[in-house]
Amino acid sequence: MIKQFEEREMCEFNVLIKGEIVFKDAVYAKVDGNKVILKDVLGISKEIENCKIVEVDVNSERLVLSSSS
Repeated sequence: MIKQFEEREMCEFNVLIKGEIVFKDAVYAKVDGNKVILKDVLGISKEIENCKIVEVDVNSERLVLSSSS
C-alpha cells in the first residue's frame, strides 16, 4: 500500500504592531514572559520586548502584536 502525502502550503505570517510590519514570513511565534520570539523559514529570529500576541489571522497571514505595558 502506497501512502499519498497531501501537499501543504506553509503559512508565513507578516507580524504587525500598530499596523506596521515589523517582521515578515514568520513561521514560529512564542510568548516568553513579556516578549515574543519570532522565526522565519530560514531560522532567522527576532525578539520583540514588552508585547503580546493579540490576533492570529491565518486567512490574511497576519499576526498582530500590541504593547503589554
